[in-house]
Amino acid sequence: MSVMKPKLAFAGALAAVLTVALGAQTPIEAPKNKYSPADDVKLGREAAQQVEREMPVMRDDQVNSYLNNVGRRLAENIPPEFRHPEFRYSFTGVNLREINAFALPGGPMFVNRGMLEKAHNEGEVAGVMAHELSHVALRHGTAQATKARPYEIGTIAGAVLGAIVGGRTGSVIAQGTQFGLGTAFMRYSREYEKQADLLGSQIMARAGYDPRDMANVFKTIEKESGPGGPQWMSDHPNPGNRYEYINKEAQMLHVQRGEQDTRGFQQVQNHLRSLAPAPSAEEVARRAGRTSRGGGTSTDSRPTPNRVSRPSSNFQTYTEGDLFRVSVPENWREIAGNNEVTFAPEGAYGNANGQSVFTHGTQIGLARNETHDLATATDELVQSLGQGNPQLRRASNPSRANVGGQQALQTRLSNVSEVTGGEERIDLYTTLMRDGTLFYVIGVAPAADYNDYGPVISKVARSIQFVK
Repeated sequence: MSVMKPKLAFAGALAAVLTVALGAQTPIEAPKNKYSPADDVKLGREAAQQVEREMPVMRDDQVNSYLNNVGRRLAENIPPEFRHPEFRYSFTGVNLREINAFALPGGPMFVNRGMLEKAHNEGEVAGVMAHELSHVALRHGTAQATKARPYEIGTIAGAVLGAIVGGRTGSVIAQGTQFGLGTAFMRYSREYEKQADLLGSQIMARAGYDPRDMANVFKTIEKESGPGGPQWMSDHPNPGNRYEYINKEAQMLHVQRGEQDTRGFQQVQNHLRSLAPAPSAEEVARRAGRTSRGGGTSTDSRPTPNRVSRPSSNFQTYTEGDLFRVSVPENWREIAGNNEVTFAPEGAYGNANGQSVFTHGTQIGLARNETHDLATATDELVQSLGQGNPQLRRASNPSRANVGGQQALQTRLSNVSEVTGGEERIDLYTTLMRDGTLFYVIGVAPAADYNDYGPVISKVARSIQFVK
């Protein structure tokens, strides 16, 4: 993906030269990474091709030229120790109303139209872009994949992209499970988020932007996002005290700024107002789901529901690597995933809207946890589930349970099935492993079948024995 030549020029550039005292800035160190920069480039190129297929990328010269003006200015001011000659930075708009942006390993960056429309000034746009640029420069995508490797994450390109894009779109791109947890280990950690905030602030100062605009944009994102909360912040976990530490960093950088030419920002906002309103990500996903492979349009993307047998009273035990053993009804089939395994009866699994789904059975897996607190980790897991399942709701507060002889929580949820379109009941069991990783069991059944399946799901959860 090449960088487009800018067609919008800053007529006035900077009225005064900005001076930055860099000696007091917070030192940043790139995390350990077993991949090479060339791997980042290859991965980012593959992921960018998926973005082109799955998302409404804008072919608008005015929007993309503006983004490239800002993006180039930032990229030219990446500190030398974080520059990689193999990387090719590009900056492209996406015609979605959500306030979001993401950058892929090796340099491709995509900025939602909603981000441009809701920003108060160019500094806020630059703040989000500098943050995303820092993730690329610090190679956080492949660094996170390095950390996830012991858990046998599957196809890395889809997993990294799905985690970085986030939300329902990311789950589909990653070809994750019905619950969108296949990328759980690949999402940026709070440590990486703080690094991107701090390095992004330093890049902004070098480029002539006030880093305080980065702090302000997080408040803009929270204020301007619609129901369901801001997608960008759900995919970029808040390290805590974000506004305060970014402003503190800005003070250490001692940026003295003159007036900037803001006509480019004003012109691109006026241009966007002249276009038809941008669709939501859910609307785009729904339209894509109705389109058949042959180019025609069907009225419903759901597979035909199948007849599913009741759970057998006889149980069979499976050993999952060196992690755990579990007993499930003998008429349930084992379906291995990325960092999870699903057990479901014949006729209870299929594909809908590009995702693997199951209507009856259990899914057991691992999710990254940075809190080391079971209740908080469970809440964050439920939030992650909601990103891929917009109609997911809590049916009860968590109650105490036991999984593998360990203290656990049971949370009851409800959802609308992608297959039947009817209500389904979900039992979620969670417990913490010794290393702090969150272990989960998700049991699913249609509301009409829950009396048969609820007790069996409970029995499966209680049967779990950890190997080590």
